[in-house]
Amino acid sequence: MEQKVKIMVVEDEMIIAAKVAMFLSELGYEVTGILPGAEEALAHMDHHHPDLALLDIQLGGPMDGIALARKLGTDHGLPVVFLTANADDTTFERAKEARPFAFLQKPFRKKELQRTLELAIAGMAARDSPTSEIPAAPVDHTDAPDPKAEEAYCLADRIFVRYKDGMVKLMFADILHVAAERSYCRIVTPEKEYLLTMPMKRLEDKLPPASFQRIHRSHIVNLLRVDEVTDGMVRIAGALLPLSPGVRGEFMRRLNAV
Repeated sequence: MEQKVKIMVVEDEMIIAAKVAMFLSELGYEVTGILPGAEEALAHMDHHHPDLALLDIQLGGPMDGIALARKLGTDHGLPVVFLTANADDTTFERAKEARPFAFLQKPFRKKELQRTLELAIAGMAARDSPTSEIPAAPVDHTDAPDPKAEEAYCLADRIFVRYKDGMVKLMFADILHVAAERSYCRIVTPEKEYLLTMPMKRLEDKLPPASFQRIHRSHIVNLLRVDEVTDGMVRIAGALLPLSPGVRGEFMRRLNAV
């Protein structure tokens, strides 16, 4: 099932916070809350489960945005993007130690927010990949090139895919199958289909091999969603997909094991 990426906004200037929330909604993200300070943000975490937090560095109160970021990372593993306006060198060095996924310089345009969030999602995927390392220090991404060439980022149990102007998350368990269409690939779920501008082999490399298998040069299936196997065909949610003879044995062995 498609789910919007959930973002918590912690910003004590309400005009800026409202503008950020508006941009996020227009980009297809879900705002779990707009909080003016660290205490409210921590209380918010008790009842909500955002995927990402946008934090103003210069929050008022005993805990600034940097201290809040550290606590959110330690207690919740929550990735953060810092919102900042003219931070001095000392503050910037402190902020780097909290290991944010990006800095976004205020004031910013919607396009800059869009790019920064996509780069942050890519960083989240790299963090969760066993073969990737977290960069030693984040950089300011406001002038980074448009990352639109990359259409999907995987975490342990989900994949973030581009949809309209933003990113949505699909749980692996909800993906039925993937079909290749020339240089594109199509992810099929019970509710919707998503066309990605990437070859299927690249997407295949991102999917967890324990749950997915290629059964034909143009089809990958979720082993947990297979309904029936007949001579040369696999049925998933009413769709009949071809099963290549060369992979049938391995496919049946893996299917019986799940």
